[in-house]
Amino acid sequence: MLRPTAKLEGMPTNLPEGYKPSKSEVFMNPSQVEYFRRKLVQLRAATLRELDAASSVGEADSLREGDQADQASAAVDQEFDVVNRARAHVLLQQIERALVRLDNGTYGYCADSGEPIDLCRLDAQPTATLTTEAQARRERPRT
Repeated sequence: MLRPTAKLEGMPTNLPEGYKPSKSEVFMNPSQVEYFRRKLVQLRAATLRELDAASSVGEADSLREGDQADQASAAVDQEFDVVNRARAHVLLQQIERALVRLDNGTYGYCADSGEPIDLCRLDAQPTATLTTEAQARRERPRT
């Protein structure tokens, strides 16, 4: 399948204010590529801010103070922080891989079928690698 060039070297695409990718355009044209690049860069920045703002893991002092209920609450908060940080790190990896796909021209195409991923799906989940149909096939239990 022939795919448009991800980005012209040294030629950033200027997007009109309020630009949204449309099905009437050529799929992954330079404007769409730039739109999703900006979306991914913003998502990466927000995720990094979230990680920076998260309380540091390993604050064992909070577990030593207060009664058992306070200690249990602190333990739950700490576990939540660990899970949230892990989720953020996984998202950062997905964002970086999506940016690489933008650069090599494979972004927006299903990893299973090679078909274009719906623009609405990419807009809602810019790290998506599968069409909704391919995702459903992967999640369908085998009988």
